Parts: sequence; C-alpha cells; structure tokens
Amino acid sequence: MSPELNTGNFVGLSEQEAAARLRAEGANELPSTKPRRLLATVLQLIHEPMLLLLVGAGTIYFLLGELKDSLALLVSIVAVLGISLYQQRKTERALEALRDLSSPRALVLRNGKETRVAGREVVRGDILVLQEGDRVPADATVLSSVSLSIDESLLTGESVPVLKSPAAAATLPDGNASASVYSGTMVVQGHGVAEVTATGNRTELGKIGKALKTLEPEDSPLKREVSRVAGILAVFGLSLCGFIAVAYGLTRGNWLSGLLVGITIAMSLLPEEFPVVLTVYMALGAWRISQKNVLTRNPSAIETLGSATVLCVDKTGTLTQNRMVIQKLFANGKFHAVDHAGREGLPEHFHELVEFGILASQRKPFDPMDLAFQQLGERYLLDSEHLHRDWKLLREYPLSRKLLVVSRVWQSPDSTTYTIATKGAPAAIAGLCRFTNAELEQIRNHAEGMAGEGLRILAVARADSNKEQLPDDPHAFSFRFLGLVGLSDPIRPEVPEAIRECHGAGIRVVMITGDFAGTARSIARQAGFKGNDQVLTGQELEGMADRELHRAIKNVNIFARVVPEQKLRLVEALKATGEVVAMTGDGVNDAPALKSAHIGIAMGGRGTDVAREAAQLVLLDDAFSSIVSAIRLGRRIFDNLKKAMSYVMAIHVPIAGLALIPVVLRWPLILLPVHVVFLELIIDPACSIAFEAEPEEANVMTRPPRNPHQRLFDRRTLLLSLLQGASVLLFAMAVLVSSRLRGDPETVTRAFTFATFIIANIALILANRSWTQAIIATLRSPNPALWWVVGSALGLLAIVLYVPSARELFRFAALRPIDLGICSIAGVLSIAWFEALKVFSRPHVATGH
Repeated sequence: MSPELNTGNFVGLSEQEAAARLRAEGANELPSTKPRRLLATVLQLIHEPMLLLLVGAGTIYFLLGELKDSLALLVSIVAVLGISLYQQRKTERALEALRDLSSPRALVLRNGKETRVAGREVVRGDILVLQEGDRVPADATVLSSVSLSIDESLLTGESVPVLKSPAAAATLPDGNASASVYSGTMVVQGHGVAEVTATGNRTELGKIGKALKTLEPEDSPLKREVSRVAGILAVFGLSLCGFIAVAYGLTRGNWLSGLLVGITIAMSLLPEEFPVVLTVYMALGAWRISQKNVLTRNPSAIETLGSATVLCVDKTGTLTQNRMVIQKLFANGKFHAVDHAGREGLPEHFHELVEFGILASQRKPFDPMDLAFQQLGERYLLDSEHLHRDWKLLREYPLSRKLLVVSRVWQSPDSTTYTIATKGAPAAIAGLCRFTNAELEQIRNHAEGMAGEGLRILAVARADSNKEQLPDDPHAFSFRFLGLVGLSDPIRPEVPEAIRECHGAGIRVVMITGDFAGTARSIARQAGFKGNDQVLTGQELEGMADRELHRAIKNVNIFARVVPEQKLRLVEALKATGEVVAMTGDGVNDAPALKSAHIGIAMGGRGTDVAREAAQLVLLDDAFSSIVSAIRLGRRIFDNLKKAMSYVMAIHVPIAGLALIPVVLRWPLILLPVHVVFLELIIDPACSIAFEAEPEEANVMTRPPRNPHQRLFDRRTLLLSLLQGASVLLFAMAVLVSSRLRGDPETVTRAFTFATFIIANIALILANRSWTQAIIATLRSPNPALWWVVGSALGLLAIVLYVPSARELFRFAALRPIDLGICSIAGVLSIAWFEALKVFSRPHVATGH
C-alpha cells in the first residue's frame, strides 16, 4: 500500500443523495433530551412562585366575592405566562442556533470535492476524510490510510490507540479486524479515508446506550452569586409574608385580607427576575458573540471575557492571513527574490531547490507552505523534468518534536534507487547534512538575515539510497543541503487596529509562535506590538527556572521557536503572575494549554476537534479581530447584566415599601396584587429585553479589565441600588402623605401614588441605561426595545387611570392634569441625585461599572 493518501480516487455522494438520505434516515445524532412541547413548558412555568402567589390571590378574591378582581388576576396569569414563554422561546432559539454551530465538524467528499459539514449532516455512504485530532463523526470502514491510529477508549476503556488499515489488509496479528472506525473515537495519528456505514443511534456508540447525556456543568461563580442573593431575598420575603399575614389577622380580625396582604408583600419581594435575567443574558450573549464568528462552548467564558488581561495568540492564521507565498530563495551561495508578477523567470540553479521542496510536500496539499511550493512549481517548473507526478511515494517520516523536519521517500518508474526529499527547520536540516560548526554558523547567519525581513525560513535537502530496507530514522541517509526558502504570510489588514484596541482596553497581547525570532519580531512590529524587540525563544525557555520565567514573562510579549508543549508552561507562568489569560490554539498538543487558560480559544477553521473540545470559545474564522470583538461584547454583556440586576434590586425596594408601610401604619392599602402584576409587566421586559439590547458604553474598550473577583452585587453596586430604590420610595411616600394631608379619597391617593411610582420607575430604567452618562446623553443611543417598554408603560398607565372599567378594577380615581404634573415632577426628582452623581464622580464611575 502506498502511504500517499490520495482522495482523488473517491467521489462520495452528491449533495442531492446526501440530502435525501438525511431526510430518510434522520440526523447523525445520538438520542438526547427531546425539545419540550408547549404544554410541558407551560406546566413548568405554572410551578413558578410568582404564578402560584397569583393563583392564591385570585382564589382569595373569589372567596371574598370579588369576582372582577379574581378574573383580573386570571388574565394577569395569562399575561405573565405569555411574557415568560416569549423570554424562554427567545432563549431556546438562541441555544438552538448555537447547538447547530457547535455540532462537531466532519470533512467529507461530496461530488468529488472536500467539504466541511456539521457532524449531524453526515449520512450513510458519505466518504470521510480523517485527520489527526479529528473526532470520528460516525461508524465507517477505512478505504485508505497513512499511519492511522484511533483512540477507542470511549468504547473499550483501552487507552492504547488502535492502528487502522483498509479492509483489504485489515487483520491484526491477534485476528481482530482493524478496518472499522467508530463514532465518538479520536484520530490521534495519521490520516485516512473511510466510508460511513452507520449514523446516529445505529452506531456502536448508540447501540450500547452511550447516548449523549450531557453532565450538568458546575455552576459558574456568577450563577452561584445570583442564586445566593435570590435565595436570601426569597426567604426574607416569604418570612415577612407570613409575619404580616398573621399580624394583620390578629390586629384587624380579617384573616383572608391578611393573607391577601401577605401575598402582595411576598410578590413585591420575590426576586423571580434574577435567574430569568441571568439565563436570558447568557444565552443571548452567546448568540450575539456567535454573530461575530466566535462560538461559546461554555457560558462562563462570557463572564471571564471582560476580565482578560493577557491575550496569547499564535501568529499564523490568527495575526496573519495563513496564505504563504515564497518570497526569497538561497541556493549555491546566491539569493533570489521571487518575482510573483511573472516578468522574471527562475534561474536554473534554483530549480533543484524548488523541485525537492515540492517532493517534500503533500501531493494534494492542505498546509499553506506545501501549497506555496506547489504554486511556485506550477508557475516556473511546468513542463520541465523537475515535476514528478509519476513518482511513487514509499514512505513518509513525519515531523516530530525531536526532529523538526518532514522527509518523504520516492521512487521513479525507471529507477531502482530511492530519492529522499526533506524540508524543515534549518538547524535540523543542518544536523541531517552533518554540517561542520563553520558551515552551521554560515547557514544560521543566512537564515537569520532572511528571517529579519519577516520571512519564515525552511531548509531543503536531498538524499539518494539503494538500500532495500528503509531505515526507521532519517539520520541514516546521507543528505545534501540544497538551500533555504523564505516564505511570507502577510498580516491581516484589521490586526493593527485590533491590537491598538486591546492596548487601549488594558489587555496585553502576547505572540507565541514556532517561527524564528526575526520573523516573529518583524510581524510584531507590523502589527503594533508593545515591546516588540524583546523575544524569548523556546530553547531559552527550556533552560529557565520557574521563578526566572515569572520575572521575564512580565516584560516579554514575543515567544519564538516555541513547541506546543511549552505553551502550557507559558500559560501557567502568566497565571502565576496574576494575569487572566485568554489563549488561542489549534493542534492536539495545544489542548492542555487551552484547558488551563482562563479562556481557551480554539481555531474553528484549521483547529482539531481535540482543541475545540478543550476550549471554551471556538473562533469560526480564525481571525484575531474576532477575538477582540468577543472581548468587547463580553464587556458589554456583563455591563448590561449588571445594569439589569441593579435596576431589579432597586425597584423592589419601593414596591416592598409601598406594600408594607401602609400596613404598619394602618393606612388604606396602596398596592394590591393586581398592581404588583402591572408592575411586573413593566419590570420583566425592561430587565430581560430592554437592558439586554442596550448598546455598549462609550468607554467599554478604554477602561482596564474587570477584576475577576469583583462581584455582580459588590458593596458599591448594592449601596447605589438600595439608595436608588429608597429615593423612589421616599418621593412616592411624599406624594402619598401629601395626598392624605390634603384629605383626598382613598382612590385618589392610590392613583396619585401609583402614577408617581410608574413615572419614577421609567426614570429609574432610563437612569440605569448608563452609570457614566446622563439620561440626556443616552437618548441618542438606539434601543427600540427600551422605547417599546417605556411607551407600553405610559399607555397602560393611561388606560388604568382613564378607562372606567380598568380604573374600577385598580381602585383608582381619574387624576387631574395638575396631579399628573406633580407625579411627573416627583418621579423625575427621585433619580435626580443619581444623575448628579454621574457628573461629579464620572472618572470613578467609569471604572467602577
């Protein structure tokens, strides 16, 4: 069997055939939780405490003979259910979109072309192209392979990888067939082509019942904090509810009314918005980030994004375009700058260098450097004796950590000898060529000179052998040095601006690359790295003690000639110095570093499934600017979440006060259950829809990263929220007292106070849009959802004040225009102090929120 993996021998299904089989046999998914039906969702929502309290209040009204009130609460239950269903469905749609994005990828042949599809779209009969680091998407039979080894521990528990071969040669010494690969297993070495034989629950994984039962992830710190605060408030509210109900019944002798008052107070204090807001923000936040080509695999990454202080990135494909072009050649003591305009040919004495660079590359290349050699050969060596399409590949010596070269053994049709082509790191090639120290120094100088021009340097060598048995180590061949090749990978046009944005946001950008120091320094200079002259190489890193590395890493932003295993050490060193680390990676060996980083970011385009599964985020377009966009969005999401939570905390203070104080002072009740429901119809959309859609703060990327230990409800936020709520309560009570002193009827006092509270509530929403800008400044920020909430609140207020049937239900009297003016002034004045605070403490507020 030839070790050359040639996918050209296979065609695969057509798109029409694949679509037909997908419809007939279903998606390639293992049984998992089925989507909940509408009825099941409604039944779950009915068990929510707020709805149970509404049912209880409605029952009490019915027992008291207040049928209109009972019916009104029944309608309220439907309204609250409608809002909850809308929020939940919006969240589920976002999660469904993310699930489709996060489906494992598969490389298949369709109509003879290699195509990336979601793993769930793989069908029986598809031709899979398996590569190192891929997770096998379905059961299949191997048709062609090169050193293909599969980790089947998921199925068998055996940790030793299993070597796979085509069916024609698929028997191991112990008699076990090795032509089959199974869904869920991992390619740990080599590559191959396989035909899918079973998908979904028809795979071996499905048959033995290993369905995808996602383990419940550990709650994030933010979720734990929100649950703790909500739990405390719920216990307090229910305890107070019981106490007030008993006290009211004992002092006034009306136990049903006392229970109604207790339910009203419980409804006013119950923090049912907290978990809803958190769920909605995390789901919609992940969806918004996916629109910037970043897939969120773990919602806790959204919390951490705003805290990132160091962003570690690879050079190739992230900072650069991953489009290698050969720019310069060195052979026979001479340099040659390649003319890509085609006006100048390639001198004869560089032909052998390019010829063997092509022979050392894949015949159907994926690697950008292999593609660059092929393109150069097709331009300058076409129709010459230097291109060998009829040669047979006998063996490949892959790149390893010990030997940074790739060697390929060929045989021509008319020769009995073997020709070996190798390319790789100049130092490694020099070792294979057995250079003297003087020759090594000369080559090193040439390589460093080319690298200083921002080029990536490869050396090329050849050997000839007539040995019948090929050795296991390429050192056994006698190599002859052919020359150096300088390749360039231009930086992405958007990178310099994105790096400037990172620096402005207090985020340090660190490049970790396997390239030469000169190449890395040149790219860093073009990209605008800070301190781009200091470079630490992998060899220097190897000899450093941890303490020495911790000192050095504070000032060095470029790490060159780094092998993947050293990335983990760099991440650990940065974490040890107190940094919050975001790290990009794409290979199997990058997985430990991605898992160790606070935010692991896998490359979705060129990354392996191993890297994707170890990471929290997946970069769908491999672009550095997408990472920066995700950080910007992460900061915005946390800001908006904090605004919403602060608003919810603040608004519950006056609701509870207006429900409780009249009871304590033996005044007529101001808030009844129907009023609390009215308020919830404003509060729920405001905190879960309007604040979520709020644009980012002007200083979102000009302030330092958020302290990862900073709580959502820190002391300052909690104090300001309580002060906001107390201020609204104070002005509402002032209106209430003035109305009573004026001798107004109970219905006028209730309407007067309630209208003041609604206007103050709207002012509170507008004030919390930004903790750095005054309301007038935020009016220019677009947020249609906010204005729908505000408009609906004012419209509903007009209905309950001036539509007789609604006014009767709410026990209101119609207010005069002058009364509405007083309500408006009092509502606006209730948040005036906070607006003044923004102006006088703007520098502090800007960094605090």
